Amino acid sequence: MARQERAEVTRSAIIDGAARAFDHGGFSGTSLSDIVKEAGVTKGALYFHFASKEDLAQAVIDEQFSIWDTMRDIDRPGVQTVIDLVHGMARQLQESVRVRAGIRLVIEQSNVSGVSAEPYAKWIELIRNCLAQAQGRGDVRPEVDVDHAANLIVGCWTGLQLSSQVLAGRRDLSERTTQMWQMLLPGLVPVRRLGRFVVTGAEQSALEDRTVPLSA
Repeated sequence: MARQERAEVTRSAIIDGAARAFDHGGFSGTSLSDIVKEAGVTKGALYFHFASKEDLAQAVIDEQFSIWDTMRDIDRPGVQTVIDLVHGMARQLQESVRVRAGIRLVIEQSNVSGVSAEPYAKWIELIRNCLAQAQGRGDVRPEVDVDHAANLIVGCWTGLQLSSQVLAGRRDLSERTTQMWQMLLPGLVPVRRLGRFVVTGAEQSALEDRTVPLSA
């Protein structure tokens, strides 16, 4: 294995270990020794890649929005893009310790040092841009303020995922996300175009289509 490839593998292992430790103990309850133990690396290797626990926490926070990289491959982002991104975040929270830890760290930082606005600001701006493009094509009602709508979507889902965590360990998060879209979409999309959009997310819809038996 080439040196650069080994370095990337080690860095990824450190982030995974940090995510597991932060997810379990939060920022203040996690030490560098905890991270080293979880990652299975030496302190020297950790310090080669990250100068401090704060740097590691920021790397984990940045990971939670890796799903947005798929935006680069979308020619015409719009309403379905937003629906799919939110469902994607729901799945990531259920499946990825990096995302769960990143969300926990953002919330903790907000509580300790004031609002950590950057992750939310990026998310709101991305959704606003998708809705603005959709509005230009007639997929969003002309009277809708896309800035307000983007803030509402992020705020609603942030509260929804927190309540899902408390009440059900996020096991029902996908279902709750679908319910959110069932409530919000009629206020965003003209009635004649509602049928274009899949509130369960396009990926889930495609999966269900593949698993439904064909009629004889």
